[in-house]
Amino acid sequence: MEYVIAGTATGISIPGLNRMRTHPGRLQGLRLVHTHLRDGRLTFEDLTDLAKLRLDLVYAIEVREDGSPGLAYGAHLLPAEEGGSLWKILDPVPTFRIDIPFDAFIEALEGEITKKQNLLVPGVHEDRAILVVVPSAGGDILNDVVAEFQALAKAAEVTVVDTVVQKRPRPDPRYVIGKGKVADIYIRALAKDANLLIFDHELTPSQARSIAEIADMRVIDRTQLILDIFARRARTREGKIQVELAQLRYNMSRLVGKNPSLSRLAGGIGTRGPGETKLEVDRRRAKERMDHLERENSQISRKRRITRARRGRQGLPVISIIGYTNTGKSTLLNALTRSSVLTADMPFATLDPSSKRLRFPRDIEVIITDTVGFIRDLPRDLKAAFMATLEELEDAHLLLEVIDLTDEHIDYRIQAVDEILKGLELQDKPRLKVFNKADRTSPGIARTWAARYNGVIISALDRSSLRDLIDRVEGYFLET
Repeated sequence: MEYVIAGTATGISIPGLNRMRTHPGRLQGLRLVHTHLRDGRLTFEDLTDLAKLRLDLVYAIEVREDGSPGLAYGAHLLPAEEGGSLWKILDPVPTFRIDIPFDAFIEALEGEITKKQNLLVPGVHEDRAILVVVPSAGGDILNDVVAEFQALAKAAEVTVVDTVVQKRPRPDPRYVIGKGKVADIYIRALAKDANLLIFDHELTPSQARSIAEIADMRVIDRTQLILDIFARRARTREGKIQVELAQLRYNMSRLVGKNPSLSRLAGGIGTRGPGETKLEVDRRRAKERMDHLERENSQISRKRRITRARRGRQGLPVISIIGYTNTGKSTLLNALTRSSVLTADMPFATLDPSSKRLRFPRDIEVIITDTVGFIRDLPRDLKAAFMATLEELEDAHLLLEVIDLTDEHIDYRIQAVDEILKGLELQDKPRLKVFNKADRTSPGIARTWAARYNGVIISALDRSSLRDLIDRVEGYFLET
């Protein structure tokens, strides 16, 4: 016997175990035997402890009214199977009839677990995530929200092992999806060797902590996921400043103690002042870093204003390419200007804006700029950090809104872009809708969409399809 724990009639509290086996194919080398004063059957908490602590077996012994032992209810873990159960509940037997040859049984069980585990065990730096969606819309839009969330996870190089959609009249104020559902998802995570939960719903600091206490794993939300993608994509000094500033703003309200994610952003913590706590030092250093980055961001904004003023003196019109993320904006810029801006079939493939000169056949010269892709519910911290970049849109004479014809929910995307432009007070800016990827849909569908919005049809991969677009843009500037 290694531990003796005294509990109550309703339960026991298992303390931290002194010895922990870290190999994913090994069990803990401990068996949990405890009494149940009422119904002797194993509870969900018993089974959760079995999985969470990787115990060899768990047994609950029923106690009769006269104090004598009744039936024994046991369970053990199972090798991971896709869609299979995480544990096996044994048939109850009288306590004196338990006749499992423990040493041989556990050795064989560990062997099976190791074989299965070798196929599932994540790499050293691999994130295996369960996505959690709490929808505010239903029907086809829900499918689009889930598909977009999965695409964001893929763009962040996260391996998605499961997606959970939990419909509720309103989110639970503490656990978003409810305490029981969090525990259920945690069991799924144990079965699939997931090490990360990602919520599509923006989490408050207290919600993230409450969920992590039950799930005992990293918990992030959609905003953090997008921030991570932006951090991966930023290449220029400007982009890196804006991303770091957005991350610090987001983490500031969540800084309630040791925060390893912040240490890599704000640098090392210096000598703490007299009487200061570690938390106060972290906050002060983060605030100092934010002030420094905001000054640099203001300098970037001033430089952009000077550049825009110089363009204005030269009389060069400005065209800005906008649109939902992953619609082909950078591909269109490359096609129009014969440049080589990075393109990829994923959200936010290009983060840093690009500006190129473009001369039209009728000797009209313009500046054409690519902007960061839009997305529904653009995080506030990102919008604030990238305001210097989005200011480019204010001085644009024409917005080219690129729309993906292959998207199943074009109306939803168009509405999302309209809402974002309204939030930026740019809804009255002259705009031409450009329906891209015509080569991947039927001509009839493309013409219907173009006619509805008085737009043009193109395939950004085929420069010969850009003639109508060039004529429309030329005509706009000749008329104005």
